[in-house]
Amino acid sequence: MDIKTLLASGALPRVGTGYDVHVLAEGRKLMLCGIEVPHERGLAGHSDADVALHALCDAIYGAMAEGDIGRHFPPSEATWKDADSARFLRHAAGLVAEKGGAIANIDITIICERPKITPHALAMRTRVAGLAGVPLDRVSVKATTSERLGFTGRGEGIAAQAAVLLLMPFAA
Repeated sequence: MDIKTLLASGALPRVGTGYDVHVLAEGRKLMLCGIEVPHERGLAGHSDADVALHALCDAIYGAMAEGDIGRHFPPSEATWKDADSARFLRHAAGLVAEKGGAIANIDITIICERPKITPHALAMRTRVAGLAGVPLDRVSVKATTSERLGFTGRGEGIAAQAAVLLLMPFAA
């Protein structure tokens, strides 16, 4: 359902937040927000380890009280080994639509010292918007460092946070 129709019907705004972290490892490509980012190391994980999409999926599932990404795509299942995280986001966004709701906006923050995110931010926003089925102007992707503190500051891994606002119909 579209945003204007949901707002006119008195839809319930529901906020979700997500957080994910993965360690950097040799021999892996670096996937962030559904695009490959040139870097000497990639993120290790059961799937493609896209921390940004994982955090976003958790935010969406959380806003719907549907658990987290691991509930829908258990890392213990071989099916998800090296899986493209775009599949996870399509599932989460599809569940919103299936329940008659809509994603109002998405806000993602990637936390790392390197690589620099700004040169890739528009491509990331475009990819996330396409996967989630929302207009580009409702998707934000930005980055921050941890001022060389902690595991992200030492370049050992990358973290991501996401927030989402859903508009969901009231349950009958």
